[in-house]
Amino acid sequence: MSRFLRTAASDSSSSSESESDDDDEDDDDEGSGSDEDVKRVVKSARDKRLDEMEATGKTMDNALKINDWIAISNEFDKLTRMVQRQQNMSEPVPPFYIRTLSSLEASLNAALAKEKEAKKKMNATNARALTAMKQKVKKTAKEYEKEIKLFQEDPEAFEREFAAAAAPEPVARPARKAPREGAEDGVTGDADDDFTTVGRGGRAVQYTAEGIFKNLQAIQEARGKKNTDRADQIRILESLLEVAVTPYQRIRVLLALVSSRFDYNSSVASYMPIELWSSAQREIDLLIATLTADPLYSVQEVTEDYDDLLERTPEEEKDGVVRIRGSIISFVDRLDDEFTRSLQHIDPHGTEYVDRLKDEKGLYCTICRAEALYEKKQLSEPLARVIMRRLEHIYSKPDAVLNALESAASASNVAPALALSSHPSPSSLIHALCVHLYQSGNTVLRTRAMLSHIYHHALHNDFHTARDMLLMSHLQETIHSADVATQILYNRSVVQLGLCAFRCGLIKEAQATLQDIFTTQRVKELLAQGVHQQRFQTLTPEQEKAEKQRQLPFHMHINTELLEAAFLVSSMLVEIPMLASIDSEEQKRKTISKPFRRLLDFADRQVFTGPPESTRDHIMQASKALQNGQWEQCRDLVQDIKIWSLMPEAAAVKEMLAKRIQEEGLRTYLFTFAPHYKTLSLSLLSRTFSLSPRAVNSIVSRMIWTEELPASLDQSAGVIVFHRVELTRPQQLAQTLAEKVAALVEQNEKALDFRLGGTTGWGDRADGAKGEKRGEQTQERRGRGERRGGATRGARGGRGARFSQGLGSQMARTR
Repeated sequence: MSRFLRTAASDSSSSSESESDDDDEDDDDEGSGSDEDVKRVVKSARDKRLDEMEATGKTMDNALKINDWIAISNEFDKLTRMVQRQQNMSEPVPPFYIRTLSSLEASLNAALAKEKEAKKKMNATNARALTAMKQKVKKTAKEYEKEIKLFQEDPEAFEREFAAAAAPEPVARPARKAPREGAEDGVTGDADDDFTTVGRGGRAVQYTAEGIFKNLQAIQEARGKKNTDRADQIRILESLLEVAVTPYQRIRVLLALVSSRFDYNSSVASYMPIELWSSAQREIDLLIATLTADPLYSVQEVTEDYDDLLERTPEEEKDGVVRIRGSIISFVDRLDDEFTRSLQHIDPHGTEYVDRLKDEKGLYCTICRAEALYEKKQLSEPLARVIMRRLEHIYSKPDAVLNALESAASASNVAPALALSSHPSPSSLIHALCVHLYQSGNTVLRTRAMLSHIYHHALHNDFHTARDMLLMSHLQETIHSADVATQILYNRSVVQLGLCAFRCGLIKEAQATLQDIFTTQRVKELLAQGVHQQRFQTLTPEQEKAEKQRQLPFHMHINTELLEAAFLVSSMLVEIPMLASIDSEEQKRKTISKPFRRLLDFADRQVFTGPPESTRDHIMQASKALQNGQWEQCRDLVQDIKIWSLMPEAAAVKEMLAKRIQEEGLRTYLFTFAPHYKTLSLSLLSRTFSLSPRAVNSIVSRMIWTEELPASLDQSAGVIVFHRVELTRPQQLAQTLAEKVAALVEQNEKALDFRLGGTTGWGDRADGAKGEKRGEQTQERRGRGERRGGATRGARGGRGARFSQGLGSQMARTR
């Protein structure tokens, strides 16, 4: 042993010896009474809680003697919380609490009998506490009215009943299994055989089919309260589901279990955990399967009152059908909403988003199962709601994705009446779903079905059908009074209609359709793809939260860059020929597309123009090239835009754009250089713009017919003969005066429209009337010998007003 250890050992031994000597002396002084063992009392957790309640009751009694109602109020709140925690652990209400509540109610009545005299002696705080206690005791006594009545009738019997209910139940110890061969002595084959599930109170917990309804009632009463352990409730319900025997028991437990899973995460700012969501989906499928297998049970939102603690069978019901209070369509709606909310919060550029998106196939199968159930039960209202949910998952998807979802549903043995197997194509399935919703009595569902149908037609390049449906539905007149979600769907449908017109080569229709949404400069906000931040406006936290909640998931977004490219190219092909056709600066200020003209003016003010980098740069430089007659450079700049690769059938779209640039380049050339020619050869134009002679002949003839070009066509010589008429000074002044009068009339109409309230019908009629007036005035000026510029504006103004009147003059605003 080292020196250090030896020293420490000696010190410790000496100290222990001295301590023992001191103890011996103390024992001698204390005598023989200290030799007896003092027994330590061990109390259970339930007994400790009861002792704590009694101590709180004694404090209340002492405060009652000195009339301290502030202390009584605080102790009463503390006592109520203790009882609440005991009830959450499925323990009965102790008689002490009922006795205290009864005596406190009697003391309050006595105090209130002489309230005026008592309040004179009290301070203001104590008087307010007395009034508050009156309300608290009244509310609590009403809640425990039955227990108070039983206690007042026979207090001893009430306490005996509590003692019997609170006594620990004997748990039979399972027989010990024989050890397996090869096992060691004393070690059994299953290590869990000697263990029993124990609850919070220290008692063994056993769930049986007979006690299911009692446990369900206790869970239902604790639901939504502050100190409720939601995870513990879910575990209890899962155990009850395992011991459920009859269909009625399984349905009741599943209804409570799914509700508890949705209650687990009540925060709106976050989404439901994916594991919890998957469990809820499986349980909803099990609930639907149980109801489908046994048609004698039905879950409905409105039913007659029934006893929740009794088993119900079809034989006891009048019509042989057991109706249980609940709502499966609400579960489906919440499941779908939680799926969308999770996609809103997950980063769309990571793998987690793609993994989460795979769950849509299972969700779609659940929706189809619910649809088949409601078809079997013949419940029209929830059937329409679940069909709308199904339609929202497939209306904006390509045929390949729609076929995959339907194949998954059919592989899961889901057989609703409206299935892809009973229709020749996905479009016919969408048509059947929408027609079913058109026949429902819900206006919102009919409107959303119509917009979804229009979107689907536009997605499949069926422009004329989609346009006719939108015009005949007159939704543009009433969409501003609809809810925000429907306004967003309307904006998406109109935008998809504009893209459809662009893909089909209908440039003027595409420009007119997309014009309204780009004029607002709030494209992302109107399509629910982002929050628009204005310069002098800040959103409150509630407004910002509401904006984020209505945002669409990333996979449903319409590419705004592709949308802008389609709009600017359409505006270029419409605006550049018009700019070349007019002469006066006043006419140039009257634009068709203000966003495009603003970008074009900004590009003209640039001192140095480098190589194009963005989509806007490509289109602005292409516009300048088209103005200068360099259609080949314009074509190359437009086709070099990389965003076209995201458009379906990109090669066909580029080919269409090349052809339209050739045609509009020819029109721009004729508008620009017509004053410098007397005659112009058609073959020269054909070679210059790489168009066939027949195409050149058609374009020139159309321009002459619409009075855009003051010329005639000499078929024998193959030339265009231009007619030049010089205006005299009085004619020029008359033309200027007529334009100023027309502007004054337009301003008066706007002022009158504003004073009358700016109704949609009046505005549309005014737009149409102004367009027709411009056309008539232009024709009159043409008859007086006016040059080509005014006629172009008049005819185009009338057509543009009529087309805008059909599709609606404004996009739906969302805030």
